[in-house]
Amino acid sequence: MAVQTTTAPGRFTFLHVAIALQTLALLLQAVTAGLLLSSSHGEVLHSVGARVMYGASMLYVLAAILAWRPGGGSPRPILYASGFLALASVQVVLGIAHKPALHVPLGVLMFGLSVLALRQVLSSAPGVNPLLRTP
Repeated sequence: MAVQTTTAPGRFTFLHVAIALQTLALLLQAVTAGLLLSSSHGEVLHSVGARVMYGASMLYVLAAILAWRPGGGSPRPILYASGFLALASVQVVLGIAHKPALHVPLGVLMFGLSVLALRQVLSSAPGVNPLLRTP
């Protein structure tokens, strides 16, 4: 028998936090990429940020599995999270290979997809929707 779990209105779940962390890590990667051009510390910060972003992608996969398992819902978030992890892996390889012509557009795509995933999760949570104004 499946146990249905719900969150209290106004509460953020582990999945919300994981996607938000991933989105923030990707945003910080864009900032540190700009620092690569203007600062000697930019490379170190971007390298550390890459590890954080990759860890956040792994955390997103874990959160998606844990969110799916108790309720027996759709495994679609796991597919999305796994896709992000695959994109993060390609992004790391392209960064190490110094292929900015592919690395930069993929980073922009990943940030956009992460924002969309965050928006999707926030809009589906009852009582948690700071992006839409309700009277």
